[in-house]
Amino acid sequence: MSFNLSALLRDNIKNLVPYSSARDEFKGNASIFLDANENAFGSPLPHDYNRYPDPLQHHLKAKLSGIKGVPVENMFLGNGSDEAIDLLYRAFCTPKIDNVILVPPTYGMYEVSANINDVEVRKVNLTEDFQLDLEGIAEALDMHTKIIFVCSPNNPTGNSIDPIDIETLLVNFKGLVVVDEAYINYSKQKSFTHSLPEFPNLVVLQTLSKAWGLAALRLGLAFASKEIIEVFNKIKPPYNINQATQDLVLEALDHVETVNEWIKTTVAEREDLIRKLNSLKQVVKITPSDANFILVKLEQPGKLYRYLVDKGIIVRDRSKVTLCEDSLRITVGTKVENERLLDEIQVFYK
Repeated sequence: MSFNLSALLRDNIKNLVPYSSARDEFKGNASIFLDANENAFGSPLPHDYNRYPDPLQHHLKAKLSGIKGVPVENMFLGNGSDEAIDLLYRAFCTPKIDNVILVPPTYGMYEVSANINDVEVRKVNLTEDFQLDLEGIAEALDMHTKIIFVCSPNNPTGNSIDPIDIETLLVNFKGLVVVDEAYINYSKQKSFTHSLPEFPNLVVLQTLSKAWGLAALRLGLAFASKEIIEVFNKIKPPYNINQATQDLVLEALDHVETVNEWIKTTVAEREDLIRKLNSLKQVVKITPSDANFILVKLEQPGKLYRYLVDKGIIVRDRSKVTLCEDSLRITVGTKVENERLLDEIQVFYK
């Protein structure tokens, strides 16, 4: 099916004249900057934070490009992946007219952003084994469906979505297919960033909050065609990534080997945690996980959750989430943390 980006865009975005900042209008080296109404005397901090940051984060993108294997022109950096999600709605979904497809159970911000932007949400639940219901999605589509959101590995279930099914959506849907890969570092599956040249309607979301351990810095990544990235850059706030974040992330990106070791350790701890929990008769089911967490269906989840809170151990009770009844979502911790968790669960069930 042919893809027409212009037909997807909201008319006001097509006609939008973007804000032009001082750093957009001048690029190059100079000794005196009197164009942006900055404080020329510096800042109270030991760094030069009196100047506005690079609005397009060129140095940071260049370094990320080498790690991710994606050209800079196919990359957008946001204030968390949530900024990219919001921009997708603002660029492509006309309020009260257009709709999006969500596949619960899934990441909650897709629906929150839809509600903020007054865009209809159509839900097609995942199957019992947490895979896409392609027939259900096809039935839910209409001429006003602009985006399908797929989280893989999925939050809160932890499993990867069959890539063949995702490709089926990309081939047959004329709108955007957004594949959220926040947990891709923990999965054996190949990232869909490698498929960007093949599918012009593909948007891939990633983050540095998980495997890279930079949750406090709030840096999200979106990968897409050059044309879609240009739309993001057209409507984003002028300086959406502050200079402190850019500096710290640049420093962190020098430690790829350390991050890879953390990933290996996390995956090993995840499998050990699954094995030990499965030995408990009160555990009904653990969904196979490609993430740094597991979804555990067990007896008395509410009481166990409250018991763990009293012991200073915080997990998430997902029992009220679609298809996740009687389930807790448990993040994989350090070996010491995991052993403490297991000890307390065993005490609770005695």
